Amino acid sequence: MKAYNIIFPVWFIWLLPPVVLIALTGNFIIDSLVILIAFRIFKVTELTHLSLKELYTKSILQVWGFGFLADFIGVLLLIAVSFLPIPNPVAGAVFFNPFTNLLGFLIILAGIGLASFFIYLFNFHFTFKKIIEEKALRGKVSLTLAMVTAPWTFLLPTQWYYQWFNWG
Repeated sequence: MKAYNIIFPVWFIWLLPPVVLIALTGNFIIDSLVILIAFRIFKVTELTHLSLKELYTKSILQVWGFGFLADFIGVLLLIAVSFLPIPNPVAGAVFFNPFTNLLGFLIILAGIGLASFFIYLFNFHFTFKKIIEEKALRGKVSLTLAMVTAPWTFLLPTQWYYQWFNWG
């Protein structure tokens, strides 16, 4: 299951499962672009003596899969909030529009931050561990992925989707 990630919010995917294919494809493309750009910027090919194609094929599926796992972990935080006795304005911000309440906005940022942390952790300790031996370089590539591919769409108001499809 895709959780928000970079294309759609988790609630949208639960309501329209076919959208999962769009999210999977979109995330694969975005992850691919970020990996290739990061490899170029940090000159990973020169330092690892692997071609860009070798680096890409050895890492893309793990980056992609771990990205989904990390986003799901971030969504778990947001789902956990739904079980807490929080005031309606905060709940409304978390579930429909994070820009309507500061605490709701901060909770969404915490979900994004948690997912981003795990994107970094998974890529640094698993995806690139054998591919990029130099820790500083591996850290730069992992941090770039964590920052750019974080699930920033958590910030998109879900109510937009409901209005777009006349659900609300």
